[in-house]
Amino acid sequence: MTDKAQVVKAVRAAFEREPRINLHRYPVRMEFHEGVLTLEGEVEHIAAKKLGMELAIAVPGVTGIVDRLHVVPAMRMGDGAVLDAVRDALLQEPILQACTIRVMRKGVQEPVREAPVEPQGVIDVSVKDGVVLLDNHVPNHVQKRIAGVLAWWVPGSRDVINGMEVVSPQADSDEDVAKAVRWALTKNRLVESDNIRVSARRYVVTLEGSVPTDAQKEMAEFDAWCVFGVDRVVNHLEVR
Repeated sequence: MTDKAQVVKAVRAAFEREPRINLHRYPVRMEFHEGVLTLEGEVEHIAAKKLGMELAIAVPGVTGIVDRLHVVPAMRMGDGAVLDAVRDALLQEPILQACTIRVMRKGVQEPVREAPVEPQGVIDVSVKDGVVLLDNHVPNHVQKRIAGVLAWWVPGSRDVINGMEVVSPQADSDEDVAKAVRWALTKNRLVESDNIRVSARRYVVTLEGSVPTDAQKEMAEFDAWCVFGVDRVVNHLEVR
């Protein structure tokens, strides 16, 4: 067996051991060349996508990943409908109200909201094949993460590429990550978040406390995975 085949075999075995990755229902194509592993296909949910990336990069010999994994959307929507939904979500979020919002539609940039003379950020949105691209800049890491979560929550989103620059003298922090996760849990009306405690350390988020149902436990974890930069979610929530 060649080294390439051994690496792919090891990655596939790691995927098969992870209960939230279902290769039988959602097969993933893998190619390995000169240390770079390409992953391509559709996965069941955002946890499967993020876990797959983490498991793959941990395999000896893998030095880089080309990410072509997309999440099966909750609803099949055209790019225009996804673009409109992301636009509306950004416009309605109070934390982003001082940001200029622009969308790219059929190759033409459309201004949606012009912020004051000195806007606190500019968010450019485009969509291709259900993949949402967020570009330009925002003043802080929490705003970048909130914009990304809102894009992930659109039912037709298959992936979110959050390329926005953070224009701030302050470095990213564990508290910035935890704050964005707390915002997501509070914002999600389907999750009773009053008894959920959130902590973050080196981009690993831990959820503790209790929720009423297994569905809410899973949904809370998915919300945490939607936050940009989160490498791992430790879900210690109890169902009571």
